[in-house]
Amino acid sequence: MCGICGFAGSGTLDDLNQIMKPLLHRGPDAQGTWNNSRNVFLGHTRLSIIDLKNGSQPMLSADEKVVISYNGEIYNSSELRKELESKGYAFKSLHSDTEVIINGYLAWGENIVQKLNGMWAFVIYDSRKQTLFLSRDRFGEKPLFYCNKNGTFIFASELSSFECFPTFDREISKIALGKYLAHGYIPAPHSLLKDVYKLNAGSNLTFSLSTNQIRINRYWEFVLDPEPLGKRNENYYAEGVLSLLDESVRARMVSDVPIGTFLSGGIDSSTITRLAKNSVSNLESFNIGFEDETFDESTFAKEAADFIGTDHYTELCSESKMLEVCQILPKILDEPISDSSIIATFQLCKFARKRVKVAIGGDGADELFAGYDPFKAIRTASFFEQFGGRMLSSSLLGLANYLLPVSHNNISFDFKVKRFLKGMTCPWAYRNPAWLAPCSIKDVNDVLGLNFSGEEIYSEAIEFWNNCPRDNPLDKTLNFYTNIYLQNGILTKLDRSSMLNSLEVRSPFLDFKLVDFIRKIPCQLKLHAGTSKYILKKAVSGILPASILNRKKKGFGTPIGQWIKQDRLKIIPNLDITSVLLKEHRNNKKDHRLAIYADFMLNQKIN
Repeated sequence: MCGICGFAGSGTLDDLNQIMKPLLHRGPDAQGTWNNSRNVFLGHTRLSIIDLKNGSQPMLSADEKVVISYNGEIYNSSELRKELESKGYAFKSLHSDTEVIINGYLAWGENIVQKLNGMWAFVIYDSRKQTLFLSRDRFGEKPLFYCNKNGTFIFASELSSFECFPTFDREISKIALGKYLAHGYIPAPHSLLKDVYKLNAGSNLTFSLSTNQIRINRYWEFVLDPEPLGKRNENYYAEGVLSLLDESVRARMVSDVPIGTFLSGGIDSSTITRLAKNSVSNLESFNIGFEDETFDESTFAKEAADFIGTDHYTELCSESKMLEVCQILPKILDEPISDSSIIATFQLCKFARKRVKVAIGGDGADELFAGYDPFKAIRTASFFEQFGGRMLSSSLLGLANYLLPVSHNNISFDFKVKRFLKGMTCPWAYRNPAWLAPCSIKDVNDVLGLNFSGEEIYSEAIEFWNNCPRDNPLDKTLNFYTNIYLQNGILTKLDRSSMLNSLEVRSPFLDFKLVDFIRKIPCQLKLHAGTSKYILKKAVSGILPASILNRKKKGFGTPIGQWIKQDRLKIIPNLDITSVLLKEHRNNKKDHRLAIYADFMLNQKIN
């Protein structure tokens, strides 16, 4: 993986070097710059993975009329290379996917992205058209920000680059703050900084140097298109999932540097590791353990590793080490993320990077196969709707807060009940993010001193809910998790955690051919008779034991609630509302871990 940045407009090569500096962790192996007389500047920091000698960037086309700065991995680059060679395009490198993209752009123009299978964020300067062409992969695995202000168009992999540009005026976006407190992340196209935007997943952006205008085109979007239940038998879908997933893993095992897997012992990571073992006989797998048994998965990971036959490495993370990471993360993240599992993810990436430069993970499976608890809650939620819905939930929430004692164990019973009832007080259209929300709309407005409505704060979720072509709540929920939560929450957490440690992480479940197959599977085969990931479990039942398939989902979390209660985070409240929440939490009256940690991450970042 790499870092990319640049600008078109007023500036110097020194300015380019300044905005490259915050991206060195993304590409510590090499740095490159390119500029021309038309004030176009491209920068690149490289983490060398493929074609170590010949993949330097920015890279020019043979006629030097097109230049690219690219971050990502294209898994079908060898097939595309052969197709391009048959069309007469010559290659200087041995197997650089960067050169494949640049020749592909010359051959197919903007349609090149339709042919790519992988993860990417790239910028191509076309001197013939006087344009900058930006693109981001289908799910947004790789980040890309942009700003067009004061006559200068700037782009970069991370927000911190913009703050290093001499004429950029740093101002926090108020709507982004509201969305962060209500989601735990900032959904695209918003960013923490006013006038800086995320290019949405599956989107292209063309900037014209002659008109200073931007054109954005959504070239791909995850859209459910399930076949009628009963049209095909379960074996057809199970065999298709396993075959395409195996193909995806094999493609992602190609590397010129050491490669391993993340292994928690759950079905997702165990499946990926089991299939990866087909490509590497001495495969290494990695896991971290916790002192708190309710969060620890190391025993399950070891059992899975023994079954699969990997060289397994586990690091037991002490509480002091995790608290240290917790304190430094807000300062080094370009945007706040309130999902406390980023602490564990960061530590896992740091641990794996000691031995490998590339890791394979199981991200995406929960969103595609209905693996989270809220999917199971949909049936109960529909039942509640028949008996007063929101009003009934509000009454029961008060009763639950009174009767159920607070527990800070991982995914405890009281936590699930109270989160469910809290989400049920919201309309269906934004109930999913409300179930996950660190703060209620009221708390958001109290913290910011503003008056946002739920419709403003959850506008992205409402749009995807209303525009989902399916009518049932399960498909609509799948639509939310796959289009919004995965891109802005899970994949952002994974990218920042891995790249802060100069580690590339690949996600086989997000292969677009596999995803195209999964979106046609009826939702009743994803959540079947209360069993989540039903069709995935059926697909891998022949390669994994029942002990893994039937293991209760634990999740990758950290004991943040207990830390806050015992004052181990050393939170200094700067608002009256935070003081109230902190007091209630420490007195075990209510569980405010999500809100307090979200506020902690935000204040550490912006103050």
